[in-house]
Amino acid sequence: MTFLSILCALLIEQMKPLRADNFIYAEIKALALRMETWFNAGQATHGRIGWFLMMAILLVPVATISWVLHYYDWFLASFAWNVLIVYLTLGFRHYSHYFTSIQLALNAGDETAARVLLAEWTRQDTIGMDANEISRVAVEKALITTHRNVFGVFFWFLILGPVGAILYRVSEYVARAWNEPEHMRNEAFGLFAGRAYYWIDWLPVRLTAVAFAVVGNFEDAIYAWRNFSRRWADEAIGIILSAGGGAMGVRLGSPAEHAVRVTLIDSATVDISDVEADTLPGEEPSVRSLQSTVGLVWRALLLWMMLLLLSGAVWLGATP
Repeated sequence: MTFLSILCALLIEQMKPLRADNFIYAEIKALALRMETWFNAGQATHGRIGWFLMMAILLVPVATISWVLHYYDWFLASFAWNVLIVYLTLGFRHYSHYFTSIQLALNAGDETAARVLLAEWTRQDTIGMDANEISRVAVEKALITTHRNVFGVFFWFLILGPVGAILYRVSEYVARAWNEPEHMRNEAFGLFAGRAYYWIDWLPVRLTAVAFAVVGNFEDAIYAWRNFSRRWADEAIGIILSAGGGAMGVRLGSPAEHAVRVTLIDSATVDISDVEADTLPGEEPSVRSLQSTVGLVWRALLLWMMLLLLSGAVWLGATP
Protein backbone atom coordinates (compact mmCIF):
# COMPACT_ATOMS: atom_id res chain seq x y z
CA MET A 1 0.00 0.00 0.00
CA THR A 2 2.99 2.31 0.52
CA PHE A 3 3.89 2.30 -3.16
CA LEU A 4 0.30 2.88 -4.29
CA SER A 5 -0.17 5.66 -1.74
CA ILE A 6 2.90 7.53 -2.96
CA LEU A 7 2.04 6.92 -6.62
CA CYS A 8 -1.50 8.24 -6.19
CA ALA A 9 -0.26 11.26 -4.23
CA LEU A 10 2.27 12.05 -6.95
CA LEU A 11 -0.38 11.79 -9.66
CA ILE A 12 -2.76 14.03 -7.72
CA GLU A 13 -0.01 16.56 -7.14
CA GLN A 14 0.81 16.64 -10.83
CA MET A 15 -2.82 17.45 -11.61
CA LYS A 16 -3.49 19.69 -8.61
CA PRO A 17 -0.29 20.98 -6.98
CA LEU A 18 -0.65 22.03 -3.36
CA ARG A 19 0.22 25.68 -2.88
CA ALA A 20 3.20 26.36 -0.63
CA ASP A 21 1.12 28.94 1.27
CA ASN A 22 -1.86 26.65 1.91
CA PHE A 23 -3.93 26.76 5.10
CA ILE A 24 -2.38 23.69 6.75
CA TYR A 25 1.18 24.90 6.24
CA ALA A 26 0.20 28.32 7.54
CA GLU A 27 -1.21 26.77 10.73
CA ILE A 28 1.94 24.72 11.30
CA LYS A 29 4.08 27.83 10.85
CA ALA A 30 1.85 29.71 13.29
CA LEU A 31 2.19 26.86 15.81
CA ALA A 32 5.99 26.93 15.49
CA LEU A 33 5.93 30.69 16.09
CA ARG A 34 3.73 30.28 19.16
CA MET A 35 6.06 27.61 20.56
CA GLU A 36 8.99 29.95 20.10
CA THR A 37 7.10 32.77 21.82
CA TRP A 38 5.96 30.60 24.74
CA PHE A 39 9.15 28.66 25.44
CA ASN A 40 12.10 30.71 24.21
CA ALA A 41 13.77 31.91 27.39
CA GLY A 42 17.28 31.73 26.00
CA GLN A 43 18.21 28.17 26.96
CA ALA A 44 18.57 24.99 24.90
CA THR A 45 16.37 23.08 27.36
CA HIS A 46 13.41 25.29 26.48
CA GLY A 47 13.93 24.55 22.81
CA ARG A 48 13.91 20.82 23.55
CA ILE A 49 10.60 21.12 25.44
CA GLY A 50 9.06 23.21 22.66
CA TRP A 51 10.19 20.73 19.98
CA PHE A 52 8.76 17.67 21.75
CA LEU A 53 5.50 19.45 22.55
CA MET A 54 5.04 20.60 18.97
CA MET A 55 5.72 17.11 17.66
CA ALA A 56 3.25 15.62 20.15
CA ILE A 57 0.53 18.08 19.13
CA LEU A 58 0.93 17.11 15.47
CA LEU A 59 1.91 13.45 15.62
CA VAL A 60 -0.42 12.06 18.29
CA PRO A 61 -3.64 12.78 16.31
CA VAL A 62 -2.06 11.40 13.11
CA ALA A 63 -0.87 8.26 14.90
CA THR A 64 -4.27 7.79 16.55
CA ILE A 65 -6.18 8.02 13.27
CA SER A 66 -3.74 5.65 11.57
CA TRP A 67 -4.04 3.13 14.41
CA VAL A 68 -7.85 3.22 14.43
CA LEU A 69 -8.05 2.70 10.66
CA HIS A 70 -5.60 -0.20 10.87
CA TYR A 71 -7.22 -1.75 13.95
CA TYR A 72 -10.66 -1.89 12.35
CA ASP A 73 -9.16 -2.97 9.03
CA TRP A 74 -10.77 -0.15 7.06
CA PHE A 75 -8.56 -0.63 4.04
CA LEU A 76 -10.00 2.02 1.75
CA ALA A 77 -10.14 4.63 4.49
CA SER A 78 -6.59 3.79 5.52
CA PHE A 79 -5.42 4.03 1.92
CA ALA A 80 -7.13 7.40 1.47
CA TRP A 81 -5.58 8.64 4.72
CA ASN A 82 -2.11 7.61 3.56
CA VAL A 83 -2.60 9.33 0.21
CA LEU A 84 -3.77 12.50 1.94
CA ILE A 85 -0.76 12.62 4.26
CA VAL A 86 1.71 12.00 1.44
CA TYR A 87 -0.01 14.64 -0.68
CA LEU A 88 0.25 17.16 2.15
CA THR A 89 3.89 16.40 2.94
CA LEU A 90 5.30 16.02 -0.56
CA GLY A 91 6.49 19.19 -2.22
CA PHE A 92 7.47 17.97 -5.68
CA ARG A 93 5.52 20.74 -7.41
CA HIS A 94 5.60 23.44 -4.70
CA TYR A 95 8.52 25.30 -6.24
CA SER A 96 9.01 23.62 -9.60
CA HIS A 97 7.34 26.55 -11.34
CA TYR A 98 10.26 28.75 -10.27
CA PHE A 99 12.80 26.33 -11.70
CA THR A 100 10.86 25.92 -14.95
CA SER A 101 10.34 29.67 -15.33
CA ILE A 102 14.05 30.35 -14.72
CA GLN A 103 14.96 27.74 -17.32
CA LEU A 104 12.59 29.28 -19.89
CA ALA A 105 13.87 32.80 -19.15
CA LEU A 106 17.52 31.77 -19.59
CA ASN A 107 16.74 29.87 -22.79
CA ALA A 108 15.12 33.06 -24.10
CA GLY A 109 18.17 35.11 -23.07
CA ASP A 110 16.21 37.10 -20.46
CA GLU A 111 18.68 37.14 -17.58
CA THR A 112 16.85 39.97 -15.81
CA ALA A 113 13.66 37.92 -15.47
CA ALA A 114 15.69 34.90 -14.38
CA ARG A 115 17.39 36.93 -11.65
CA VAL A 116 14.04 38.21 -10.38
CA LEU A 117 12.58 34.70 -10.26
CA LEU A 118 15.67 33.31 -8.54
CA ALA A 119 15.55 36.09 -5.93
CA GLU A 120 11.89 35.29 -5.19
CA TRP A 121 12.67 31.59 -4.87
CA THR A 122 15.88 31.69 -2.84
CA ARG A 123 15.31 35.03 -1.04
CA GLN A 124 18.87 36.08 -1.73
CA ASP A 125 20.46 38.94 -3.61
CA THR A 126 20.86 38.03 -7.29
CA ILE A 127 21.96 41.43 -8.63
CA GLY A 128 24.88 41.07 -11.01
CA MET A 129 24.57 37.32 -11.50
CA ASP A 130 25.26 36.10 -15.01
CA ALA A 131 23.55 33.15 -16.69
CA ASN A 132 26.04 30.60 -15.36
CA GLU A 133 25.76 31.86 -11.79
CA ILE A 134 21.96 31.86 -12.00
CA SER A 135 22.07 28.31 -13.32
CA ARG A 136 24.37 27.16 -10.52
CA VAL A 137 22.23 28.59 -7.74
CA ALA A 138 19.03 27.25 -9.33
CA VAL A 139 20.50 23.76 -9.67
CA GLU A 140 21.70 23.77 -6.06
CA LYS A 141 18.35 24.96 -4.78
CA ALA A 142 16.51 22.37 -6.87
CA LEU A 143 18.60 19.44 -5.60
CA ILE A 144 18.27 20.46 -1.95
CA THR A 145 14.54 21.18 -2.23
CA THR A 146 13.88 17.89 -4.00
CA HIS A 147 15.62 15.96 -1.26
CA ARG A 148 13.82 17.72 1.58
CA ASN A 149 10.40 17.81 -0.07
CA VAL A 150 10.39 14.40 -1.77
CA PHE A 151 13.05 11.81 -1.04
CA GLY A 152 13.26 12.42 2.70
CA VAL A 153 9.47 12.11 2.91
CA PHE A 154 9.61 8.85 0.95
CA PHE A 155 12.05 7.30 3.40
CA TRP A 156 10.20 8.18 6.58
CA PHE A 157 6.80 7.32 5.13
CA LEU A 158 8.20 3.89 4.28
CA ILE A 159 9.56 3.47 7.83
CA LEU A 160 6.76 4.94 9.99
CA GLY A 161 3.87 5.60 7.61
CA PRO A 162 1.96 8.90 7.95
CA VAL A 163 3.64 9.66 11.28
CA GLY A 164 7.07 9.44 9.66
CA ALA A 165 6.15 11.76 6.81
CA ILE A 166 4.80 14.40 9.21
CA LEU A 167 7.81 13.99 11.51
CA TYR A 168 10.27 14.59 8.70
CA ARG A 169 8.63 17.63 7.13
CA VAL A 170 7.81 19.34 10.43
CA SER A 171 11.26 18.72 11.90
CA GLU A 172 12.83 20.15 8.74
CA TYR A 173 10.70 23.28 8.94
CA VAL A 174 11.25 23.79 12.68
CA ALA A 175 15.02 23.39 12.25
CA ARG A 176 14.93 26.26 9.75
CA ALA A 177 12.37 28.43 11.55
CA TRP A 178 14.21 28.29 14.88
CA ASN A 179 17.72 28.80 13.50
CA GLU A 180 17.85 30.61 10.18
CA PRO A 181 15.93 33.91 10.72
CA GLU A 182 18.11 36.85 11.70
CA HIS A 183 16.65 37.13 15.20
CA MET A 184 17.15 33.40 15.87
CA ARG A 185 20.72 32.91 14.66
CA ASN A 186 23.11 31.81 17.42
CA GLU A 187 20.14 31.37 19.77
CA ALA A 188 20.34 28.37 22.09
CA PHE A 189 16.61 27.77 21.63
CA GLY A 190 17.04 26.30 18.15
CA LEU A 191 20.01 24.03 18.88
CA PHE A 192 17.96 20.93 19.67
CA ALA A 193 15.67 21.38 16.65
CA GLY A 194 18.69 21.60 14.36
CA ARG A 195 20.35 18.58 15.94
CA ALA A 196 17.16 16.53 15.87
CA TYR A 197 16.69 17.18 12.17
CA TYR A 198 20.34 16.31 11.53
CA TRP A 199 19.81 12.80 12.91
CA ILE A 200 16.37 12.40 11.34
CA ASP A 201 17.89 13.32 7.97
CA TRP A 202 21.19 11.45 8.44
CA LEU A 203 20.23 8.31 6.52
CA PRO A 204 17.80 9.84 3.97
CA VAL A 205 20.39 12.37 2.78
CA ARG A 206 22.89 9.60 2.11
CA LEU A 207 20.30 7.49 0.31
CA THR A 208 19.47 10.47 -1.89
CA ALA A 209 23.17 10.89 -2.70
CA VAL A 210 23.40 7.19 -3.58
CA ALA A 211 20.33 7.53 -5.82
CA PHE A 212 21.94 10.45 -7.66
CA ALA A 213 25.10 8.39 -8.10
CA VAL A 214 23.23 5.33 -9.40
CA VAL A 215 21.21 7.25 -12.01
CA GLY A 216 24.08 9.58 -12.97
CA ASN A 217 27.84 9.32 -13.28
CA PHE A 218 28.48 6.90 -10.43
CA GLU A 219 32.25 7.17 -10.16
CA ASP A 220 32.36 10.97 -10.25
CA ALA A 221 29.46 11.25 -7.81
CA ILE A 222 31.09 8.98 -5.25
CA TYR A 223 34.48 10.63 -5.74
CA ALA A 224 33.03 14.11 -5.22
CA TRP A 225 31.01 12.94 -2.21
CA ARG A 226 34.01 11.38 -0.49
CA ASN A 227 36.50 14.15 -1.22
CA PHE A 228 34.57 17.41 -1.38
CA SER A 229 31.40 17.16 0.75
CA ARG A 230 33.28 18.48 3.80
CA ARG A 231 33.69 21.84 2.11
CA TRP A 232 30.19 22.81 3.13
CA ALA A 233 29.44 24.04 6.65
CA ASP A 234 26.18 22.05 6.45
CA GLU A 235 27.13 18.38 6.07
CA ALA A 236 23.82 17.34 4.51
CA ILE A 237 23.96 20.07 1.88
CA GLY A 238 27.56 19.15 1.14
CA ILE A 239 26.64 15.52 0.52
CA ILE A 240 23.67 16.37 -1.72
CA LEU A 241 25.49 18.97 -3.83
CA SER A 242 28.78 17.12 -4.15
CA ALA A 243 27.08 13.86 -5.16
CA GLY A 244 24.52 15.59 -7.36
CA GLY A 245 27.14 17.74 -9.06
CA GLY A 246 29.39 14.74 -9.60
CA ALA A 247 26.51 12.72 -11.03
CA MET A 248 25.85 15.47 -13.60
CA GLY A 249 29.49 16.42 -14.17
CA VAL A 250 29.01 20.01 -13.03
CA ARG A 251 30.79 22.07 -10.38
CA LEU A 252 28.41 23.16 -7.63
CA GLY A 253 29.18 25.55 -4.80
CA SER A 254 31.98 28.08 -4.52
CA PRO A 255 34.78 28.37 -1.95
CA ALA A 256 33.43 31.66 -0.59
CA GLU A 257 30.04 30.11 0.13
CA HIS A 258 30.97 26.88 1.81
CA ALA A 259 34.43 27.56 3.18
CA VAL A 260 34.92 25.96 6.59
CA ARG A 261 37.80 24.84 8.72
CA VAL A 262 37.96 21.08 8.86
CA THR A 263 39.97 18.67 10.99
CA LEU A 264 41.95 16.07 9.09
CA ILE A 265 42.82 12.57 10.24
CA ASP A 266 46.18 13.73 11.58
CA SER A 267 44.40 16.46 13.61
CA ALA A 268 45.87 19.24 11.45
CA THR A 269 43.48 21.91 10.26
CA VAL A 270 43.25 23.57 6.87
CA ASP A 271 41.17 26.46 5.64
CA ILE A 272 39.13 25.18 2.72
CA SER A 273 38.85 28.70 1.35
CA ASP A 274 42.56 28.48 0.55
CA VAL A 275 41.96 25.59 -1.84
CA GLU A 276 41.75 26.61 -5.47
CA ALA A 277 38.28 26.46 -7.00
CA ASP A 278 39.54 24.51 -9.99
CA THR A 279 40.17 21.48 -7.77
CA LEU A 280 36.42 20.96 -7.66
CA PRO A 281 35.40 18.25 -10.17
CA GLY A 282 33.20 18.90 -13.18
CA GLU A 283 32.46 21.80 -15.49
CA GLU A 284 31.02 25.18 -14.59
CA PRO A 285 27.19 25.06 -14.56
CA SER A 286 25.45 26.48 -17.61
CA VAL A 287 21.92 26.79 -18.89
CA ARG A 288 22.15 23.19 -20.08
CA SER A 289 22.73 22.11 -16.48
CA LEU A 290 19.12 22.98 -15.69
CA GLN A 291 17.87 20.33 -18.10
CA SER A 292 20.41 17.85 -16.73
CA THR A 293 19.04 18.52 -13.24
CA VAL A 294 15.50 17.76 -14.37
CA GLY A 295 16.64 14.47 -15.84
CA LEU A 296 18.64 13.53 -12.74
CA VAL A 297 15.74 14.25 -10.38
CA TRP A 298 13.22 12.29 -12.45
CA ARG A 299 15.54 9.31 -12.79
CA ALA A 300 16.18 9.35 -9.04
CA LEU A 301 12.43 9.55 -8.44
CA LEU A 302 11.82 6.53 -10.66
CA LEU A 303 14.58 4.64 -8.84
CA TRP A 304 12.94 5.37 -5.47
CA MET A 305 9.55 4.26 -6.80
CA MET A 306 11.02 1.06 -8.19
CA LEU A 307 12.67 0.29 -4.85
CA LEU A 308 9.39 0.95 -3.04
CA LEU A 309 7.60 -1.40 -5.41
CA LEU A 310 10.21 -4.10 -4.90
CA SER A 311 10.11 -3.70 -1.11
CA GLY A 312 6.32 -4.07 -1.21
CA ALA A 313 6.62 -7.19 -3.36
CA VAL A 314 9.15 -8.70 -0.96
CA TRP A 315 6.90 -7.93 2.01
CA LEU A 316 3.90 -9.53 0.31
CA GLY A 317 5.99 -12.56 -0.60
CA ALA A 318 7.10 -12.96 3.01
CA THR A 319 3.56 -12.66 4.37
CA PRO A 320 2.06 -16.09 5.03
